[in-house]
Amino acid sequence: MKYPEYRPRRLRRTEALRALIRETSLSPRHLIYPLFVAPGKGVKEPIDAMPGCYHFSVDMLVEEAREVLDLGIYAVLLFGLPEKKDPRGSHAWLKDGVVQKAISAIKEAVPDLIVVTDVCLCEYTSHGHCGVISNGQVDNDATLELLSKVALSHAEAGADIVAPSDMMDGRVGAIRKALDQRGFDQVPILSYAVKYASSFYGPFREAAECSPQFGDRRSYQMDPANAREALREATLDCGEGADVIMVKPAMPYLDIIHLLRQECTLPIAAYQVSGEYSMIKAASSKGWLDEARVMEESLLSIRRAGADIIITYFAKDVAKGL
Repeated sequence: MKYPEYRPRRLRRTEALRALIRETSLSPRHLIYPLFVAPGKGVKEPIDAMPGCYHFSVDMLVEEAREVLDLGIYAVLLFGLPEKKDPRGSHAWLKDGVVQKAISAIKEAVPDLIVVTDVCLCEYTSHGHCGVISNGQVDNDATLELLSKVALSHAEAGADIVAPSDMMDGRVGAIRKALDQRGFDQVPILSYAVKYASSFYGPFREAAECSPQFGDRRSYQMDPANAREALREATLDCGEGADVIMVKPAMPYLDIIHLLRQECTLPIAAYQVSGEYSMIKAASSKGWLDEARVMEESLLSIRRAGADIIITYFAKDVAKGL
């Protein structure tokens, strides 16, 4: 092809023509909306670092869930803020914990909404790490039993999908075994298979009150410099029984999403994390960016890279805009 016989602008002339040949689509059905559930009643508190996001008590969360489904968003992802924290994160698997109560309440009031639950200990431990501490280090194997208890408690409460985000070796296999042994063989695992030790998590850590009290998470989350390691991590989780694998964060790791899309046949999720969201919000509040257009462009880039599912705090805004 060459000019003037071929003129690419012919098919860009109108919105109808552009839509006709558009290669990548974005729909509410592609999105999962993250929500933060907190103790109390009648609570809907704004999160300063994440404009438009809130801490919800269970009763208020149910109302939010109804609105989410009415907008055409099929799934939410729950994070919990417990009443108490301890070194083992024991409130993470309480039958009457905040997330467990939220799961049951949502499934009773909005049964068609898919409830995905974050399976980790960082929000529940007094030290802020994602596992048990032994001799000053996160003890991988000792953590697996606790993560399995958390996942099982979520499944018992009615969770549709459990999503381990801790990055412990072997946790997908341990959780799959625990679920299957208790009759939850139909509950899928959405694994945070490729989770980088990113600086983009700052606003989330404020929202979830889960910053590490010592050290950092680089001994278990991935080095941002590595790509081939992502293939190894994803391959391990696929072999252990993951049903969906995820890349986190999304936009700084579009190459990783694309790489996995070439190698993996499982559905791929990507998490547009708090830092990505808050940067767009902050710049648009200054008038430096057009929020709606940048939001759509960023999400399209994630879909174009190969993600089937996007977890994003923009989910409601996207659904309203579309």
